[in-house]
Amino acid sequence: MSSQPPVVVPALSEFEKALANVRKVAIETPVLHSHYLSELLGQEVWLKCENLQRTGAYKVRGAFNRLSKLTPEEKKKGVIAASAGNHAQGVALAARKLGIKATVYMPFGASLPKVAATKNYGAKVVLHGATFAEALKAAQEQAKTSGEIFIPPFDHMDVVLGQGTVGVEIMQQHPDVSTIVVAIGGGGLAAGVAVAAKLTAQAMGKKIRVIGVQAENVAPYPLSLKSGKITEVAATPTIADGIAVSKPGRIPFELIKKHIDKVVTVSENDIAQAILALLERSKQVVEPAGAVAVAALMNGKAKAKGKTVAILSGGNMDPLLLQRVIRHGLSASDRYTNFSVMLPDRPGQLALTAEVIAGAHANVIEVLHTRHGNGLQISEVELNLSVETSGHEHRLEVVRALEKAGLRPRLEKNRDD
Repeated sequence: MSSQPPVVVPALSEFEKALANVRKVAIETPVLHSHYLSELLGQEVWLKCENLQRTGAYKVRGAFNRLSKLTPEEKKKGVIAASAGNHAQGVALAARKLGIKATVYMPFGASLPKVAATKNYGAKVVLHGATFAEALKAAQEQAKTSGEIFIPPFDHMDVVLGQGTVGVEIMQQHPDVSTIVVAIGGGGLAAGVAVAAKLTAQAMGKKIRVIGVQAENVAPYPLSLKSGKITEVAATPTIADGIAVSKPGRIPFELIKKHIDKVVTVSENDIAQAILALLERSKQVVEPAGAVAVAALMNGKAKAKGKTVAILSGGNMDPLLLQRVIRHGLSASDRYTNFSVMLPDRPGQLALTAEVIAGAHANVIEVLHTRHGNGLQISEVELNLSVETSGHEHRLEVVRALEKAGLRPRLEKNRDD
């Protein structure tokens, strides 16, 4: 028999009270129309831009709501937290606003800009472990020893209420919304948004759908919901580090299983393509975890029905990761392609190849010319070409143009093929 009390569904008034509280530090982020996604999906799609929130993510809402509820005695002890980045910044800023000393444990692989930002907000950063789970365990053990107050990233009702203010805002900004799509890591945001939005809709005499999204490489919720109990999964690497949580929180899980309509997963390629689409079409810089809602709409797993709002939960993107993700997204969209072309070793062949590619209106980005390699005859050279194309059909046109010119292109397989 569990010693933990049952999870009680919060009232709408509790979310409204939390919203008034978090407004002391968090801004009301805009909900922007996406012409691109609306045309692509045949439904009106809007973007709740928490990537434009202070600290670059929604996390400051839950962190501030939790810290503001501490007693004067607890505040004197200081707070401790664990995070891959966004919760760290939220706790750091909230602690600074409330005059509380903060320590944050982060894994060694945490984004350097997120580590730097956390320090800049005034928190002490301790790098520990290779994963969020290892950093979390260390932070909890340190809290027991030091007496500092541990601030959970998602598994506390004050945190859920704070994150749920995103859902209240959406309903206030767009009362006619029919579908909300939201990322799930530990579940604090998804649980809060689902309950708050559905309670608000109920008060309006209507119903809405809420769809949760996880990265398929770390997706404990589908298994947990199917079995009816919290199930931990083995985490595999994902670019969506902000939602790479291998075990659902107890409180979020209980709320999600009753209030989320469906949980779907997205691949690394899906996420990369969503980031690229948001950057190009909506001019929004969104980190991988923040883009999974759009990824699920684009891959069709989350169906846009009626007016749909996708939550862009964070925008703290490491520039070096952004560079890699853009290239990956271009490749996944058949807009960045690698060719190998075998040529006779005589003058003019490189110029001929470049001329054919230019004639097909493609752009050569990089060329490697070699006389050594498996399968090469003494009289042959191999060109490895990185070429920009506009999509799948254009990619095939370039191949056909090379073949028509008597060349022998070998199209390397893209990662999503």
